[in-house]
Amino acid sequence: MAQAASQYRWLEGQGAAFGGPGLEPRWTSSAKDAVGTAYSASSRVWFTVSHGILNEIYYPTIDRPQIRDMQFLITDGETFFHEERRNLKHEFEYIDSDALGVRIRNVDPDGRYVLTKEIISDPHYPVVLIRVKLEGKEDVISRLRVYALLSPHIEGGGMGNSARVVDVAGRRVGLAWRNHTSLAMAASCGFSRVSCGYVGASDGWQDLKQNFLMDWEFGSALDGNVSIMGEIPLEHTHRFVIAIGFGEGHHAALATTLGARATKFERHLTRFIEQWHRAATPGELGEHASDGGRLLQISHNVVLAHEDKTYGGAFIASASIPWGYAKGDDDLGGYHLVWTRDMVQSATALMACGRPQTALRALVYLACTQKPDGGFAQNFWIDGTPYWSGIQLDEVAFPIMLAWRLWKADALGTFDVFPFVERAAGFLVRYAPVTQQERWEEAAGYSPSTLAAVISGLVCAADMARAHGSPELGQFLEEHADWIESHLEDWTVTNNGVLDPEVKRHYMRIRPPECGDPYAHEECGTETLRLNNRGPGEKYEFEAREVIDAGFLELVRYGVRRPDDPLIVDSLKVVDRVLKINAPQGPCWRRYNHDGYGQRHDGGPYLGWGQGRAWPLLTGERAHYELAAGRDVRPLIHTYEQFASAGGMLPEQIWDEADKNGLCFGGPAGSAMPLVWAHAEYLKLLRSAKDGRVYDCIPVVARRYAGGEHQPSRIEVYKVSRRQIRRITAGKALRMTSASRFRVVWSDDGWKTSHVLDSTQVGFAGSYADLPTGEKQTGALSFTLFWSDEQRWEGRNFDVEIEPAS
Repeated sequence: MAQAASQYRWLEGQGAAFGGPGLEPRWTSSAKDAVGTAYSASSRVWFTVSHGILNEIYYPTIDRPQIRDMQFLITDGETFFHEERRNLKHEFEYIDSDALGVRIRNVDPDGRYVLTKEIISDPHYPVVLIRVKLEGKEDVISRLRVYALLSPHIEGGGMGNSARVVDVAGRRVGLAWRNHTSLAMAASCGFSRVSCGYVGASDGWQDLKQNFLMDWEFGSALDGNVSIMGEIPLEHTHRFVIAIGFGEGHHAALATTLGARATKFERHLTRFIEQWHRAATPGELGEHASDGGRLLQISHNVVLAHEDKTYGGAFIASASIPWGYAKGDDDLGGYHLVWTRDMVQSATALMACGRPQTALRALVYLACTQKPDGGFAQNFWIDGTPYWSGIQLDEVAFPIMLAWRLWKADALGTFDVFPFVERAAGFLVRYAPVTQQERWEEAAGYSPSTLAAVISGLVCAADMARAHGSPELGQFLEEHADWIESHLEDWTVTNNGVLDPEVKRHYMRIRPPECGDPYAHEECGTETLRLNNRGPGEKYEFEAREVIDAGFLELVRYGVRRPDDPLIVDSLKVVDRVLKINAPQGPCWRRYNHDGYGQRHDGGPYLGWGQGRAWPLLTGERAHYELAAGRDVRPLIHTYEQFASAGGMLPEQIWDEADKNGLCFGGPAGSAMPLVWAHAEYLKLLRSAKDGRVYDCIPVVARRYAGGEHQPSRIEVYKVSRRQIRRITAGKALRMTSASRFRVVWSDDGWKTSHVLDSTQVGFAGSYADLPTGEKQTGALSFTLFWSDEQRWEGRNFDVEIEPAS
C-alpha cells in the first residue's frame, strides 16, 4: 500500500506509536445479541453485536472478519473512565421487527448519561453506520468526552495490521490495512483528534485509563496489533454518525466510507428497512409459536443473513468464533465456514418458509463445490477451499436429500441436478457404512445418525434415478440402502447396556470400526471408543456401549424407523437418564455422555478440552420426535424460544449447572451464538407443528421402511478395498462392488468347478456382481478378480464362509 501514500495527507507530525507490535491478538465474545446486514446483495458487509458494542465486521464475504470490535470510551476528564462493554448497562432492541438493524441504549449505572446507538449497514455499499445520541444531565454532558475506539483484525488476523491518521478534505479519518484490504473510520462531525496505537501499549484505552485524558496523538502504528481512536467534538453536537467502510485499497475504502457518510442516516435507514420488508416470513407459522412470532421472524432473517453475497447460495454455520476471547490468529476458521450439513439445514428451513429459490441457489452452490469423486470437504471457505479434511458421510447424503426435496417441489428450474446426485450417491456406495466422522465430527465407525442420512440419501437418489430413465441404477441404490438398513441394529445397538439397569438394549452413539474396516484403530475388535476432547488426567477410552447420544432420532425424523419402535423408545429412556438437563427454561440435552467439547468445569473456555454442555438444538430435535409420536409439542416450542437472547440469538450450548464465574444457569456458554442450525431447526419445527407432521420426513423413505414396503435385504456387500467380510448367511447373494469394472472367477465347491461373471456397470456408482448362495448351502465362496480397465489379475484368492440361516 506504500505506493498509494502520495494520494493522501498523512499526519506524520503526530509521530509513530510506541510499543509495537502490541499484545498477542484475541477475538471477542461469541455470545452475540444480533447479526446484521443489508438484505441487498450489493452491500457486502455484515456486523455482529454483543455486550452493547459492535463486534466483528465481515467483508467482502461472510467468512472474512475484519475487526475485533468497536466501542465508545466515555470520560469526564477528571473522575471516571467508562468503556461501553464493561461499565455501562445495556438495553437492546431491533429498530424494526422485520429488519436486522439494532438499537442499543448503554446507560451509566449512576444515571448520569445514556448513549443510544442505531447500527445498520449501508443498503448498497460495504459500510457499517452507527448513529449515536448522547443524553443526560446537562452539567454532566457538558463535561463529557467521547472517543470511538476501533480494533482492526483485517483479513482475519489481529497481527500484521497497520494504521495511519489521514486528512481527507480537511477532516481527520482513521485508516487501517493489511495486505490488499483497507478500512476507514470517519465521523459525520469529524474527529477533533485521532490517534493510532499498539494494543496494550500505546492504544487509546491505555491512554485514557492513566488520567482520563487523551494525551497521545500518534499518526501511525505499523505492522502489529493496532487500534485507532477518534475524539468526538461534543462542543458542536451530541448527535453524530460513525461510518466504518471497506475496500480493496485505501482509495476504495475512503471513497466508500465518506460517500456513505455524505448521505443522511435517515435515508439509509429507510432503504435498509424497506429491503428487509421484502423478505417477510410466512405469518401462518407464527400461530404455532408461543412468543407471537418474534423468534420466527428473527430466525428467518438470521438464516438469510448467513448467506454470502459474492458466492450466492453459500451459507456459513455462524458469524461467530466460539470462545473467541481466548483465541487468536492461529484459529482461522471459527464457525464462519461452510459445513454442508449445516448448510442443507439452512436451505431446508428456508424451503419450509416458502423460499425454494433460495434453497435452489444453495444446491447450485453445492454442485459447484462437489469434489470429482462425488464427496465434499468436511468444511470449507466460501470460495470452496477446504479447511478440515475429514470424511463425513452425512455431509454427502444431505445434499442429495435437498436435491430430492427441490425436485419434488418442482423447484429445480432448468438445473439438471441428476449428475450431481449420481456422483454423491456413488460416493456413499463406495464409502458407507463406516464414516470417518459422524455429525459431532470426532469419531469413526457405525453411527445411527449418519446411517439414517445415508439410507435416506440413497433412497432419494434411487427415486430420482428411476425418473431420469435409469431403473437399473435406481434398483441398485435401493438395494444398497436396504442392505444398510438391514444391519442397523447389528452395527449400532448394544445388547448389554450399562447406562440404565432397566434397559440393556439400546442404540449407541457410535460403534468403532471393526478390524479390516476403514479407519480402524489399533483397538479394533475391542469395541473401544476413544474420545479426543477429554481433559488432562481424565479417562478417554470407553466401551462403545458406555456412550450414547440421541442421534438415532434421525432414523425417525427421515422415516427409517417408526417413533413407537421399541428400540427407539427404550433408547430414549437411556438418553433422558444420562443426558437430560432441566434448565430454568425447560428440558435440554447434552450431545453425549463424557463429551469434552464445551466450557470447562470451572467456567473457563474450551481450548482442546472441557465439558460438553446442553444444546438447545437438541430440544428442537426432541420436539420433532414428540410430534412424530403424536404428542403435544407446544411446551417444547416454548422452551426452545426461552433459550434465545434478548436479540433472539440461539446459542450452540448453554451453561447447564449453577451460576459460576459470570455464567448463568440456562444462559449461553462460550460456544457459537447464533448457531444457524439451531435457528433452522426452530423454523422447521414451526412448519412441522403447522403441518401436523415432521417436515423433514421423506415420504419415499417412510413408505419403504417405517411403512414396511420393502422386503428384507437379500444381499451382503463385499468390497475388496474397504469391506472384506469373512462370512455370509446362506440364501443371500454376495454382492461385490467396485468403482472399476471387473471380472470375477468364482467357485462354491473348492475349485472343483468354476464360474465366470462380468460386473454390471451402474454409472458413477461403479460396478457390481452377485455371487448366489442356496438356502441350505454350506462351505465357502472362493473367488479371484480380473480388473478389466487395467487388464490385470488381482493375484490372490478370497474366501467367504457360508453360514446356515438362523
